[in-house]
Amino acid sequence: MEGRGSYTLPTGTEYRGELKDGMFHGEGVLLFPGGGRYQAVWHRGVPAEVPGSPGLLGGCGALALVPCPPSLFCPPPSLFSAPQSPPVTPRLCWQGKYTFADGLEYEDEKWHYCDGYDRRFYTEICSGLKPAGISQLTNLDPPRKIPAGCYDCGDGFYNPETRIVVDYKLRFLRNADDDEHEWIIRTCRKAEDETTGHKPKP
Repeated sequence: MEGRGSYTLPTGTEYRGELKDGMFHGEGVLLFPGGGRYQAVWHRGVPAEVPGSPGLLGGCGALALVPCPPSLFCPPPSLFSAPQSPPVTPRLCWQGKYTFADGLEYEDEKWHYCDGYDRRFYTEICSGLKPAGISQLTNLDPPRKIPAGCYDCGDGFYNPETRIVVDYKLRFLRNADDDEHEWIIRTCRKAEDETTGHKPKP
């Protein structure tokens, strides 16, 4: 494939943009099934910094993959795995812009969203807080109903018994490794398995 086009990965993620030798090459965007998007300049299948590229990144110079400073957004290599892509080295940092489904843009620096001082969801920042007693549980309101025994991990539901992540239409996405399993159990919202509220003293 050469020129401009689109390619849909088995996960449902779609690439739209420039292609060369069947790989993402030039300006392009990944459109994730959950509504998020990652726009970047690509080089042989991986996001790259192109200082001379108009539109996405300013400046001038030659193509370069740069070492990743701690403050820069460095997504896991698996996020960009695609057929015919060269191996991705986690030590490299990819430049681009990620926009969440609700329109919130990720910032490399001065990221204030959910930073400990302001715990509001982005939709609460945009639309205001609900009255007392009607707390918003997720950025999506009303929240998704989670299948029994499962967790909502952001791009689908996770079953800790099978260690499988399925999308919100219950289609297979991936098997979770130990790190992802621990992260989901520690941080993600779980289906309610018991009634909460006032319990009378015995």
